[in-house]
Formats: sequence, C-alpha cells, structure tokens
Amino acid sequence: MHADKTNRTMLLVFALLVLLSGVGALLLSVGVFGTARSHQTLFANGFSQFVGRNGKWLWVLAAIAAVLVVLLALRWILVLLTSTDRVSELSVPGQKRAGRTVVRSAALSTALTTEIETYRGVESARARVIGDAAAPELVVTVTLMRSADLTAVRERIENEALAHARQALGEPELPIQLDLAGGSKAAQRV
Repeated sequence: MHADKTNRTMLLVFALLVLLSGVGALLLSVGVFGTARSHQTLFANGFSQFVGRNGKWLWVLAAIAAVLVVLLALRWILVLLTSTDRVSELSVPGQKRAGRTVVRSAALSTALTTEIETYRGVESARARVIGDAAAPELVVTVTLMRSADLTAVRERIENEALAHARQALGEPELPIQLDLAGGSKAAQRV
C-alpha cells in the first residue's frame, strides 16, 4: 500500500463527508426540507428519540464503532510512518556465474551528491532512489548559488554526474528527475 495514495484517498473521503454534512445542515436551516424542520431544536428529532429508547445496546455499538475507527486511524498513522517509496538496494546487471552485485542506494546517493556538490555554482545537493528495485528512479535536488550559470550547471550534472550514476548501475535508460532551485545565497532575477 502506498501511503501517499491512501492518505489522499482517506482525506478526500473525510472532506466529502464533512462537506455533505455541512451542506445538509445549511439546507435544513434555510427550510429546503420544510419550514417546520428548520425551526426544530437540534435534539428534538426522531433520531434522538430512537437513541433514548435504545440506548443500552446502541451505546455499546457506538463504542465498538469508535474502537474500529481508532484502530483504522492507528493503522493509517503506522502506514504513514513506516512506508517509504525508497529503494534500499539495487542489483547491478552482470554475468550470473560471476555472482550478484548489489549497490546500496544510500551509497549511490552519497557518491552522486558528493560529485555534484563539487561543481561550481552548486550550494548543496540531495539524491534518493525511489520506486522498487526492479524499476528504480533517481530523484536529484540541487540548490544553486546566485552566481551559478543554470544552463552550464544543468548540462554538467546531466552529462557527468547522472551519466556516472547510470553507468554505475548499468542502466543507460535509468529515469532521473532533476530539480534545480535557488538557495539562500540566490536572488530572484526579474
């Protein structure tokens, strides 16, 4: 289960429930469902009377439902805290009889960011490998200084650092997302 997708779906469902409840209350208050209902007090309705008549078993059912909601919320939080889209190890293709070569994604990220940070005009760099081990993707974020030549830095990163990463993994078509941003020493030019 991907945490981001689950998170968005659950928040969307919750938002729709809250929105529908609010719209229903608004429509009730302006008399769309009849003027008699719009002037009733909140607890002077059939539902409140039903709860009053069946309180013994209904509150037990409500407590069970509340426990289920709490358990689902805890599971949701656990998924958000423990799930990751990061890949921990990558297999480097080669001859099967020679054995299996594995590269830790942290080692690749460190080597890549260390190389990029030596380039003129680069303030800092971060990299991570996402997806799954069979189809990884590299995400690189580079913060540039004000004096940086954006085109030159981008070309150097693409032609050198990213080419080295693809070569190290034996993946010439490795998808890479490169994000360039201005840093604390950068200024916006209009």
